[in-house]
Amino acid sequence: MLFKDLGLSAELLRSVKTKGYEEATPIQQQAIPLILDGRDVLAGAQTGTGKTAGFTLPLLQLLQQTYNENQKRHPRVLVLTPTRELAAQVHESVRDYGQYLPFRSAVIFGGVSINPQKQKLIKGVDIVVATPGRLLDHVQQRSIDLSRVEILVLDEADRMLDMGFIRDIRKILNIVPKQRQTLLFSATFSREIKTLAAEFLKNPVELQATPQNTAAERVSQIAYPVDKDRKTELLSKLIVEENWQQALVFTRTKHSANKLAEKLDKSGISASAIHGNKSQGARTKALADFKAGVVRVLVATDIAARGIDIDKLPHVANFELPNIPEDYVHRIGRTARAGQEGHAISLVCVDELKLLKDIERLLRTDIEKVYFPGYEIDPSIKAEPIRNGGGRSNSGNHGKSRGHSQANAGRARPGGGAGAAKNKSRARASGGNRYAG
Repeated sequence: MLFKDLGLSAELLRSVKTKGYEEATPIQQQAIPLILDGRDVLAGAQTGTGKTAGFTLPLLQLLQQTYNENQKRHPRVLVLTPTRELAAQVHESVRDYGQYLPFRSAVIFGGVSINPQKQKLIKGVDIVVATPGRLLDHVQQRSIDLSRVEILVLDEADRMLDMGFIRDIRKILNIVPKQRQTLLFSATFSREIKTLAAEFLKNPVELQATPQNTAAERVSQIAYPVDKDRKTELLSKLIVEENWQQALVFTRTKHSANKLAEKLDKSGISASAIHGNKSQGARTKALADFKAGVVRVLVATDIAARGIDIDKLPHVANFELPNIPEDYVHRIGRTARAGQEGHAISLVCVDELKLLKDIERLLRTDIEKVYFPGYEIDPSIKAEPIRNGGGRSNSGNHGKSRGHSQANAGRARPGGGAGAAKNKSRARASGGNRYAG
């Protein structure tokens, strides 16, 4: 379905065309008419589905329909997000899609001075995009009035709950008017999400843009079994030999992100790290440099990467697999956006074999394994527990990894054999052998 068939105004269609879009994604096709009709919506939408435009476009149109230029500006739309980066991304969409409309917007989050935000709010805005903690700071300091909010959006609500924002969210939900339109977007529908929706949404329409916890269809996924101490070497080799010009690389910890970025930079591959310990200015600069091509590799932790939205990002690499399988889906969802093809690789040491199995169980599919010549796993290495900053560990003896010599380096898949033989064989330019599966 085309955007022009969704009942959007001429100004919004013009902004959509300016961004180069014509056809709406499934979540946009479902959500836009419902939101325009004033319905509360509970939407299951993962990253890369176009959900931001799915609520931004109709919100702008609803404001447009009741806009009075003589009326004093006050926040009529409030969008809550879990992270600074996501808040900035949503605000950018509001500005882009609203560029031909008279509305003012503000983005407010922590990590930066509160005073410039206060000044903007005092001047009057129609739309506020905020993280919960900083929004409550403004409420406490009386620099924002939420008494006239007409539409409330909870974006990536599951992540907000994961990050411990439930109390802040409840405070905000009790401050805004009871008579409002509420939209809740979540990658997963956990019991907590269902409870929150039942408490604060009125007869919501439930949407599911894609099956829960499925990876983007246009992402090719490969796992490279490799010893832990050779991961950096193999990653560098893949980046250079396959000529990756832009790659988002994930680590489990802030320390790992710093260490990897430093090693890549020293090897001649421009890299920056982005994580919670970095100042907001440093995070903003790293992301801007990455988008502009000044930095070739952006190394990120899961929390910091939430909200990173880069058009045509070709490569995502898991330097370390996440402890939580759902985070893998979020990670690889950073590529293959807006109809583009994407490439996701994972460097998997023996300690992470159980994590890989958990991910495959979640996805209900096997991830292709490629044994890169010269980087085969040492079968004598035993698995060790994986710990994540004092969080839960993944322990257990995963057994020895199957070693493959360079002469017969190739892909191994659980349950392969006859089924795998049906697939085409394709040689990688970098020398690893693989079969489509």
